[in-house]
Amino acid sequence: MPLPIEILRSRLANEVMACERGSRTTMRLSDPEMVVFPVSIEVGLPKVPGPVLEGEKVVYRYDHRFRMIITKNYPFEKPMIIWLTPIFHPNIMMPEDGGYLCNKLLDDWNFNSTLLMFIKGIEFLLLNPNSSSPFGTETCTAAAQYFNTIKRVQSPIATVPLPKVVSRS
Repeated sequence: MPLPIEILRSRLANEVMACERGSRTTMRLSDPEMVVFPVSIEVGLPKVPGPVLEGEKVVYRYDHRFRMIITKNYPFEKPMIIWLTPIFHPNIMMPEDGGYLCNKLLDDWNFNSTLLMFIKGIEFLLLNPNSSSPFGTETCTAAAQYFNTIKRVQSPIATVPLPKVVSRS
């Protein structure tokens, strides 16, 4: 059973505001008043690097867009995602291939999931492609092969030094 419409509108409005405050995203709603569902939200990810194929070379683009389609059954039903900008990624289809996103966040979607958590997950996925589980399209398979062959640089993990134990004698 879906949420009452006023509660759904309030939750979505709060989540959109949280996304705009808690991330670098820009969000444009097809219906800002959320009167007609499904609501389409175009999300911009400025300053978030993601791989793009230019000729034979993989470069990083710092401006991506995707569309989230939210139905009246949100948050019980996950949003539908359609990628809108060029991408060379094993887990995100090119727009001309459908623009679908393969992401565990969508598989694990539940009532407590939020749009902000999901967008943060997409930002992480852009930086950390899962080349062991690509979509079956030609571009996604090529991206998986590329990411399997390049040497990945792991970011250093900050560790806290252990305190010295001083014995009192």
